[in-house]
Amino acid sequence: MKKRSPKFKLWLSEGTHDVIGEGGVSLLKAINEFGSITAAAKKIGMSYRFAWNQIKEIERATNQTILKTKIGGENGGSAELTTQAKEILNEYDRTNKYLSQVLKDKERWEWIGLKISARNRLEGVIEDIEKGPVTSKIKIKINKPVTVTAVITKEAVDDLKLSTGDIVEAVIKSTEVMISKE
Repeated sequence: MKKRSPKFKLWLSEGTHDVIGEGGVSLLKAINEFGSITAAAKKIGMSYRFAWNQIKEIERATNQTILKTKIGGENGGSAELTTQAKEILNEYDRTNKYLSQVLKDKERWEWIGLKISARNRLEGVIEDIEKGPVTSKIKIKINKPVTVTAVITKEAVDDLKLSTGDIVEAVIKSTEVMISKE
């Protein structure tokens, strides 16, 4: 089985209204960089009309003005993010950074999303398996000079396809020793 990794698309919402996602964030950051809706839209590959509609949707969802604009003139118009827009970007970036770190932290997440502390994991080799009618006893030779014994269900032994010589990790949880295998 191929290893899968989690991926997400972040949206900030207020109540039942979606406020901003990756596209809106890209638009606001480009406006902040270029000082123009037209230049920002062109930079990220969207039409001016779509960009303007997206800005209006963000304003409707938040009930706040997110751009200060100046119309035309000799040098063209300009656009500047309001304090509220900068706060939305900061909140999005903080949340995105946090979630990205959590998802990349292999010591925190197992394939089913359980939090497991690294200090509770001991890698070793199975020395012996005693299968009983309900539970099985697994002796693991830890790479450090110690052997840990885990009592797990026979079903778990079969599901994990455990056999003597497999490299496994003893996951210690309170009074239990569990088994994990890649």
